[in-house]
Amino acid sequence: MRRIFPVLMLAVLLYSCSEYQKALKNEDIKAKYDLALKLYEAGDFRRANRLFEQIAPKYVGKPQGERVMFFFADTYFQRKEYNMAGYQFERFMKSYPKSDKIVEAAFLGSKSYYELSPKYSLDQTDTDKALAKLQTFVNTYPESEYFEEANAMAKELTTKKEKKAFEIAMQFNKIGQFDFTFLTPALAAFDNFISDYPGSIYREAALFYKFDSATKLALNSYESLKPERLQEAKVAHAALKKQFPETAYAKEVENLLKKIERELDNFSKESK
Repeated sequence: MRRIFPVLMLAVLLYSCSEYQKALKNEDIKAKYDLALKLYEAGDFRRANRLFEQIAPKYVGKPQGERVMFFFADTYFQRKEYNMAGYQFERFMKSYPKSDKIVEAAFLGSKSYYELSPKYSLDQTDTDKALAKLQTFVNTYPESEYFEEANAMAKELTTKKEKKAFEIAMQFNKIGQFDFTFLTPALAAFDNFISDYPGSIYREAALFYKFDSATKLALNSYESLKPERLQEAKVAHAALKKQFPETAYAKEVENLLKKIERELDNFSKESK
């Protein structure tokens, strides 16, 4: 039996390959359809995909067309060809908006774009697209069995975007330690971040580094600009303390505040 089993398996494999090659060349659409379903159910998504691709145009408008188009899209998803999967699921949804598979197609299409989202340090165009798709899914199908997973993916992508925006602002802040002209865009970047992501896990850090940037900009400004910018730094400090009275940056805050008060005191003495 040990000798016979490998021979039988080889025979089955050769027959399967032969059957597939014949189906590719066969003009009988039904034969292609039957084999495509068989291969799909067996998890052979590569060969099933090739057959579905051949027969999909032939089944447009026919009862089997809905199944063919959904399985065709899913073969791309199962093979992790997410660009094509997202595109084909969108086609399916437009072609069969009343399908029983519409929710699953919407979810898998959204998940395809989620899988294309790169790490936070790279361009986030695909992340924006994925987030839009997932948010649409969550809003459209709140009772879906896929709701929790879709919501979790949306939150993950939002956090990724937050991290990207925060890191950009931090880059301006870091460069600003050596080139003070970068502190102005740092302040703008932190302002945008605080406004765009009110519930972010980086909010406290953003408020602190905004105060840090504002203080350093004020201290390194022309004398004529210092009073106004020192007051703006104090406003940034007040915003941080209001939202995070027990801030983790207490020691750094105290040091910066002392510098501000010392500089304001000097201006006060000079004016007298």
